[in-house]
Amino acid sequence: MHKLLVLYPEPTDPDHFRDYYVNTHLPLALAMPGLLAARYSFEVSAVGGQAPYFAVFEADFADADAMKAARSSPQGRRANADVANYATGGVVVIDYPAWSASPDE
Repeated sequence: MHKLLVLYPEPTDPDHFRDYYVNTHLPLALAMPGLLAARYSFEVSAVGGQAPYFAVFEADFADADAMKAARSSPQGRRANADVANYATGGVVVIDYPAWSASPDE
């Protein structure tokens, strides 16, 4: 499993961000080929203080090659180009391989 994590600092217009993200950007991101699952939230908090991020998006791909193919696809390029239309606070994009663990192991 390979994860794509997108962290969004506070935008200049939070209402516009939420509306545009849900109605325009999210459908673009969900159209990327090879996407196994995705999650997002506008309720980001931090333990013991204020979170440095306003929103978060997490996507699952089978592996790094599948994620790279998705991001370089026409759908991925459209989603990437669209970020400037709502993320006025900037964006942090991280990807990493993910392994599962359970507390019983």
